[in-house]
Amino acid sequence: MDAEFHFEECEVPREHSWTYKLHEGVFQVFRAFEGEEVLEPAFEIPSVGEYYKDFDYVLGVMSDDATRDFALQRLKYLQSKFMIYSTLNERQEVADVKARRGVQRDFYSLQKVDTHIHHTGSTNQKHLLRFIKSKLNRCPKDVVAFRDGHELTLEQVFESLKVTAYDLSIDTLDMHAHQGAFHRFDKFNLKFNPMGETLLREIFMKTDNYIKGRYLAELTGEVMSDLEESKHQNVEWRISIYGRSLDEWDKLAKWVVTNKLFSHHVRWLIQVPRLYDVYKANGLIETFEDIIINVYRPLFEVTKDPRTHPELHVFLQRVVGFDSVDDESKVERRVHHKFPLPYQWNFTQIPPYSYWAYYMFANTASLNNWRRLRGFNTFVFRPHCGEAGDTDHLASAYLTAHSISHGITLRKAPVLQYLFYLKQIGIAMSPLCNNGLFLTHDRNPFPNFFNTGLNVSLSTDSPLHFHFTKEPLLEEYSVATHMYKLSQISLAELARNSVKQSGFEMEIKRQWLGECWYLPGAEGNDISKTNVPDSRLTYRHQALVEELQLIGES
Repeated sequence: MDAEFHFEECEVPREHSWTYKLHEGVFQVFRAFEGEEVLEPAFEIPSVGEYYKDFDYVLGVMSDDATRDFALQRLKYLQSKFMIYSTLNERQEVADVKARRGVQRDFYSLQKVDTHIHHTGSTNQKHLLRFIKSKLNRCPKDVVAFRDGHELTLEQVFESLKVTAYDLSIDTLDMHAHQGAFHRFDKFNLKFNPMGETLLREIFMKTDNYIKGRYLAELTGEVMSDLEESKHQNVEWRISIYGRSLDEWDKLAKWVVTNKLFSHHVRWLIQVPRLYDVYKANGLIETFEDIIINVYRPLFEVTKDPRTHPELHVFLQRVVGFDSVDDESKVERRVHHKFPLPYQWNFTQIPPYSYWAYYMFANTASLNNWRRLRGFNTFVFRPHCGEAGDTDHLASAYLTAHSISHGITLRKAPVLQYLFYLKQIGIAMSPLCNNGLFLTHDRNPFPNFFNTGLNVSLSTDSPLHFHFTKEPLLEEYSVATHMYKLSQISLAELARNSVKQSGFEMEIKRQWLGECWYLPGAEGNDISKTNVPDSRLTYRHQALVEELQLIGES
């Protein structure tokens, strides 16, 4: 946690002369100099019609029998090829690592990034329990909520629950998702409520509540201190912007800036829950376009003139991307070309995954073009995808995403799995989470994906529900090592993948991986920093090039 941060010392640039306008669900940027007429957008963004045309083409390729057989054969070949490589080169790889020059590293001192972890689930139950007990013992008179016209102190809240600090335990918190949540996403969501009480969730796990998120900020600061103490573990916390109102961004930015929640080990990733139907039923929005406006208009405003949202401008410098998140197994409308535009989507039914994916991709791409022009940082689209539900979601991600979280349903779609390999689209996998919710360890495709050469990394998802220690990412690596018989070289490769997939800045990646980390194969490797032998990365690169050449010759 950066105690040296001073908001008043941050530079806030002036207004830009260009302007923006919402057109058919996408914010377009226009050159608008004084005295000039605005004619057409400054940047070309693919239309929704072009997107669905490509989407249909990918679905057609996926369903072609000959293509599916070809992809299956190539995937099996790549897995077998890696096993042969490992058998022949295992000893030499270990010797190469031991013979390296420079700083002697082991797995614990390699930089690792948890590229898929939800902020509200980033602590472990023991830490949360200790924090709640501490507040109850030291600050019982804190006014923490407002109910039925009355202010409630923390002491009164627990008295109404008939629970004392002495009664609290891991069992009474009941937040682990190892029992009863398998294929029950509704039950899993309830596990975010300590003791099953929504009021406790509001008090301790919300940024926007009666105490302005003070408790969650203190808890976040403690987790940041743990990360800084560990030195080699880093996170990209997913935190929600719901799209229910225009002031959500300013509230979140103010919470982060006011509480000085900045750390060299932390970046933020904004998750947008796909809850259109809930907001519509509650009268919070009229059309899907309202969500687009609430999520993206403040970002275009602050890009045009950072002085309109100075705290948001500062916060966005530590934001690396966007996520789309919800239960993928929900039934949704089938894809066709006659979907209404966002301002026409006023139905009670939620838009399909592919529809959300396009409008998040298109608005993010338009925003990135303008921010890049202004010299500001840009964002990637890294949605939850392939955890459950239809494999069509993966086709959407293939067209729009920088990388995805989960991806376990790729095992059912060999063509897409092969395409993900060819494009090296990042996949942050969470076997412990999957084991608790959708897929047991023995059926998880992670080891097959890794052997094939897909760009996979390990992540925790939600340590509060699936892990037990204060170092959940190491716990994830440890379990995967035992379950899938991973070597130390493979662990180092996974750690390197996690850094490459992350949104940490170029200069930081240079410090962690080497000066030319972005180059393919051994050219981009510094064994003294990564513990990955050049031979391993040379093999990976040559295998990929051979597959691309094979496709080019077909």
